[in-house]
Amino acid sequence: MRDYRLYLTSQMVATTGLWMQRIAQDWLVLELTGSVTAVGVAVALQFLPMLLLGLFGGVVADRFPKRTILIVTQSTLALVATTLGVLALTGTVQAWHVYVLAFVLGLVTVVDNPTRQVFVSELVGQAHIRNAVSLNSSVFQLGALVGPAVSGALIHAVGQGWSFLINAASCLVVVIMVAVIRPRAVPAHERSSGGKGELREALRYIGRTSEVGWSIALAATIGLFGLNMPVILAAFADHVFSTGVRGYSLFNSLSAVGALAGAILSARRQSVPRLRTLTSNLVLLGGGLMLAAFAPSTWIFCAVLVAVGFCTLQFLTGANSLVQTTAAPALRGRVMGVYLLVLLGGQALGGPCVGWLIDHYGARASMFGCGTLVALVSVAAGLVMARRSHLTVELELRGSSRLPLHIVPAHH
Repeated sequence: MRDYRLYLTSQMVATTGLWMQRIAQDWLVLELTGSVTAVGVAVALQFLPMLLLGLFGGVVADRFPKRTILIVTQSTLALVATTLGVLALTGTVQAWHVYVLAFVLGLVTVVDNPTRQVFVSELVGQAHIRNAVSLNSSVFQLGALVGPAVSGALIHAVGQGWSFLINAASCLVVVIMVAVIRPRAVPAHERSSGGKGELREALRYIGRTSEVGWSIALAATIGLFGLNMPVILAAFADHVFSTGVRGYSLFNSLSAVGALAGAILSARRQSVPRLRTLTSNLVLLGGGLMLAAFAPSTWIFCAVLVAVGFCTLQFLTGANSLVQTTAAPALRGRVMGVYLLVLLGGQALGGPCVGWLIDHYGARASMFGCGTLVALVSVAAGLVMARRSHLTVELELRGSSRLPLHIVPAHH
């Protein structure tokens, strides 16, 4: 699959540049303001457009040629990164500049993210979606491993500006690579009709399809409480362990190591995960966050971050593949738009809240609270799913020391 290999390579370039910009942007705001809440505000502004307009991004992805959309969005992202890089290198950058450009970046992401997700299915076809999603996640986490390390070194040596400009160049490379891709022709029954009520149609589909609906509900949980690690890690690097930008980039890279391992394991999985597997991953993630919150040393904290990254990617890859393989092709863009709305939009709500909690109650207590909420909500969702599926737990006592545990349909 020549076109998919080109696309996967372009995503490696794009995600490395994106993570370089993300680390530089967070640390720039922290330097300019001295406030973790301000970092949370910048994160929120970047994801706020997804919260407000995410549904319409899915409509655009379903209605227009995805290759054309990606060329336009990546060109715009290059312009945003260039502007921020020039401001940083000339020493004229202010916090409000970062806020505005983060919001513009978020507006572009509203269309870019669901388009990139659905474009994969046009390149590989329905039969290979699960493996393609896992490979994409592996590439994203490889970028998350390389990007923070390179950005941390650059920031320490020459400041944040060059990280932004390198990201701009990576966006232009993506434009060139996507331009030479020739995706398969999409059959008429897999295209949106473009009529009225497109959003209502997608929402009704989500409501009556339990696998999709519950996956999106669980994604909202991790979006609100489990994906605000940049804010939390900035506080741990600056306030708790005093490791500076090098520690911040190290923390992000180690989380990416675990996530990369999780993505590789997902790529080897032969079947789409079930909802109970997704719920279990979130419970483990919550426990990992609670454990990391009170790690007594930097090295123990780093070790737990690897496990947190692993659980996070196991959930995200599983939920993404479950939604994409379950959703009808003609609705896939809109359904992914809703999925990304709750996943990324949750960060718009959670980012400033976590930043405020850190400023008032400290990084450790805030991280512990986030982990507790993830675990509790996940357990509650699992119990509701079991009840609606009419499942009960029975212990079968036999003449041995073992106590076999069975989940069986409840008797009416």
